[in-house]
Amino acid sequence: MEIQPELAEDFEQLDEYTWEFTLREDVTFTDGTPFNAESVQATLERVLDEETASPKNFMYEMIDEIEIVDDYTVQIITEFPFAPLAANLAHDGGGMISAQAIEEEANGERNLDLEPVGTGPFMLENWDQGNEVVLTRNEDYWGELTYLDTATYSVVPEQSTRIGQLETGEAHVIDDIEPINMSQIENLENADVSTVESLRLDYIGMNNEVEPFDDPDVRRAVAMAVDKSTIVQGIYEGYGSEAIGPLNPLVFGYSEGLTPLEYNPEEAQELLDAAGYEDGFDASLLVDESNPLSIQMAEIVQDQLSEFNINISLDQQEWSSLLDNSANGQHDMVVLGWTTVTGDADYGMYSLYHTDEHGASGNRTFYSNSEVDDLLDEARYEEDDDRRVELYAEAQQIIIDDAPKIFTVHDEFRVGISNEVEGFIQLPNGVYDISGAYLTDGDDASY
Repeated sequence: MEIQPELAEDFEQLDEYTWEFTLREDVTFTDGTPFNAESVQATLERVLDEETASPKNFMYEMIDEIEIVDDYTVQIITEFPFAPLAANLAHDGGGMISAQAIEEEANGERNLDLEPVGTGPFMLENWDQGNEVVLTRNEDYWGELTYLDTATYSVVPEQSTRIGQLETGEAHVIDDIEPINMSQIENLENADVSTVESLRLDYIGMNNEVEPFDDPDVRRAVAMAVDKSTIVQGIYEGYGSEAIGPLNPLVFGYSEGLTPLEYNPEEAQELLDAAGYEDGFDASLLVDESNPLSIQMAEIVQDQLSEFNINISLDQQEWSSLLDNSANGQHDMVVLGWTTVTGDADYGMYSLYHTDEHGASGNRTFYSNSEVDDLLDEARYEEDDDRRVELYAEAQQIIIDDAPKIFTVHDEFRVGISNEVEGFIQLPNGVYDISGAYLTDGDDASY
């Protein structure tokens, strides 16, 4: 959970607004062109270009200028002091792209969505959309070459089929394993399970702009009416921990001293009575139709809230429709999650709770609190880490008390993995690192 140099050998903050990056000089893109300051400038300008319409634009919109000092030195000047810039650049939204490839895209000669050009240890060999992606070793990679000649990612929707492929040796790694099926994989002779604590937070968002969820007392009542331990133990079976607030404990800025809204059905009913909903109310809950864990969570919440005459109807939608509807505020409640992949509280809080971020960029509860806005603004400007932690702690407690969401669980990432696989790494941001992976067969290794 510490930022490490990779394409940048070193970096430093020269003043409040200026960061300087010293780049590696031995890197080429998979199209054969050199990685240099020009490519950094071209990549970031592309992300910032409104015509590109990058969904990651919000992570870099504070960048005012990208200045080339020399071929391998670049300065990034921000519009305002922005402490987590390096963390945001480590996100894949800031992944470097060949300047030549960007120009080819602009000229209509390349589609970067389908023909990516990067600097990584693998390169794209073939993409059969909806079926598989085949990667091959990048022989010109600047670091140590991979053991694997190729790596194939296959799309297999049925979990039982994936487990069967692991058992027969057709697949070496299978992902997205439900907790209920973990024991089945543990009992395989040729495979086992691998888990890692994640940076994820799952939650049930309440639209703060629609009745009755525009009343914070109603939101608090709903939050206290849900016994989250039932969700964590019943669905996740120990592969996860109960969430109490807006940040995952692994994220910089998380505070240990928060006071959660604990399960308290008596106080929940008192709040509902005082708010004028002693007879309950009706609401709908959007849930991803392809995610069994989300559906199970929604069903538990539906059952528990029925004890308060809160009648929740489940609206199972296709994922892209759910995202569109929740971004446009066309929902009462929604089951969603957020992985703070940068490891910094700014990414986990600004996008989800700042008034300026209502909608698709993250704040799908349409939560607004001017005090929280000020705290989040100050925290991203502040250079002192200790002060940033204090600011985020204060913001977290206000958000918990305002209850824009039911914070449910910090899920673990779970995979089934063949006993032949060595060197496979799961990162807490959900990325699989196979750059050092290889296959063994007894005492022999195959690459």
